[in-house]
Amino acid sequence: MKMIENQTFDMERALYGSEGLFVKNCSFDGPADGESAFKEGRDIETEHCFFNLRYPFWHDDGITIRDSEMTELCRAALWYSDHIKIMNSKMHGIKALRECSDVTIENSDIISPEFGWSVRNIRMQHSTAQSEYFMMRSEELHFEDVQFMGKYSFQYIRNAVFENCVFDTKDAFWHSENVTVANSVVKGEYLAWYSEGLTLVNCKIIGTQPLCYCKNLKLVDCEMVDTDLAFEKSQVEATVTTPIVSIKNPLSGQIQVPEVGEIIMDDEHARGEIITGRPDFCNTEKKCHCA
Repeated sequence: MKMIENQTFDMERALYGSEGLFVKNCSFDGPADGESAFKEGRDIETEHCFFNLRYPFWHDDGITIRDSEMTELCRAALWYSDHIKIMNSKMHGIKALRECSDVTIENSDIISPEFGWSVRNIRMQHSTAQSEYFMMRSEELHFEDVQFMGKYSFQYIRNAVFENCVFDTKDAFWHSENVTVANSVVKGEYLAWYSEGLTLVNCKIIGTQPLCYCKNLKLVDCEMVDTDLAFEKSQVEATVTTPIVSIKNPLSGQIQVPEVGEIIMDDEHARGEIITGRPDFCNTEKKCHCA
């Protein structure tokens, strides 16, 4: 690979169409304020680089970004690109990843509204993120040990697995399809409305009005904290290990829970079964056959 080291680039399309570059200790910054430094490139590696200009990686194939920083001014950093690896880096510009495929992000920090739209096949590990509308309409996601904070995350995503994550987020997983969340904490309001095929395993769910209008919803040994008006109009099979403040009009299926503060059944179409008590410790169960 051709090496470029210890240089500063601020002109328009500084390295446009390049192939086989290793760029080290370089800055993309300066008074010329040029855009699209690596547009239409192929097999590009950057290490210890500073990106302070717009649109550096568009229509690229084969990108490795290591130990680098993208500032707030580095907006829309990666669009329409494939085969991307980002490691030990900061991604702090708006709309940092869009319409890309085959992406790996490790040990990185993301502060980027509208991050990750329409991405296909992304793996994220040991990273933190702050965003709004995070990963919207993306497919084939696998996240491990990711801490996220923001609003409207994971809407319209498909085919995803999340393990050992912490999400503090409002309106997460709306309209999502075929998603599994395991050994994770999900805190926020209005979790996963209109989702289909959502499974939560050994999770802690915190916040008001979760899991409503869902199809094929499954909870396996989950905690639910401060959750009221849960499961409205949902098709649900659930085993919950903690009390629930209130359950409202589950459409079908069965919910097993130690205790419910209030069961609201004022919809004639709601026929879900709610089983309360601790059958593993006592012989007394209360069943609500909602019909």
